[in-house]
Amino acid sequence: MADIRELIAFCAHKRVYIQTHNFPDPDAIGSAFGLQRLLAHYGVTSKLCYDGRIDKLSTEKMLSTLDIEMFSGDALAGELRDDDCIICVDSQKNAGNITDFTGEEIAAIDHHPTYVEVKYRYSDIRKTGACASIIAQYYQDRGIVPDEKAATAMLYGIKMDTLNFTRGVTQTDIEAFSFLLPLIDRKTMAQLEHSQLEFRDLRAYGAAIENIKVYGIYGFSRIPFSCPNAMIAILSDFILSLVEVEVAIIYCSREDGFKFSVRSEREDVDAGELTRAALEGLGDGGGHATMAGGLIPASKAPLLGRYPDELIRERFLKAAGVEPA
Repeated sequence: MADIRELIAFCAHKRVYIQTHNFPDPDAIGSAFGLQRLLAHYGVTSKLCYDGRIDKLSTEKMLSTLDIEMFSGDALAGELRDDDCIICVDSQKNAGNITDFTGEEIAAIDHHPTYVEVKYRYSDIRKTGACASIIAQYYQDRGIVPDEKAATAMLYGIKMDTLNFTRGVTQTDIEAFSFLLPLIDRKTMAQLEHSQLEFRDLRAYGAAIENIKVYGIYGFSRIPFSCPNAMIAILSDFILSLVEVEVAIIYCSREDGFKFSVRSEREDVDAGELTRAALEGLGDGGGHATMAGGLIPASKAPLLGRYPDELIRERFLKAAGVEPA
């Protein structure tokens, strides 16, 4: 196992930026914030950064409630230098969901599969339900007690990425939960877990229900209007809850292209591999066996032709080895 002390030693007296994947979710934020507080314990200051938007009420609430400061790529324009140290958290360089900022990506701490091999000065990439569980283990291994806000952020990220410990859970996640639970602010956790939907989200639920098409165990639904990443992910979990659906593919067309969220509860259908294969040549995709995401950029969207929904379904079913009806 990688020793976090190696990363801490390398970061000493350097400008450090902790970068999440674009459009960060609670696990990315909790992981980055937990790592930032851990580095600070050893005298290393850092900034949290991302590209895209904070595009969901629950994520905005997490930042404001826990006093987490994150900087967008636009806000850092002109500040970043070639010799700055960038730590990729909950993502990896060249993963397709992280913008290449100015600076050197010295480290990757992630729980997603690796699709493009990159040599880092420090690497800790392993299978867990949530990336925040890896960060929590660093605290455990060093005998350090995270402060209340850091503990709450990490545990909230773990709960969200594992769907309250019903998805992709590993022993590391369980141990992180046991470690963090006594340290969190329970009132704050309750605030974060409640009132996660906005009124406008109901429209997206309605569209997902209205447009669903089921082919065997595969459920497809297109949201015919722009939808935030987090909402698409919520809808894919929602469609997966149907008895008839064991693999859910939800997508919407936006200014940046077609955004996908894929879920699988089948051991023989890897959501990450399915998405990567289905979007090959059109865009980028990947993730875990149970959950994945992808994007066909706007520049490639014309390749879908006049009937994009039919072609998307055909590509996913073909990638799954299923003949379209």
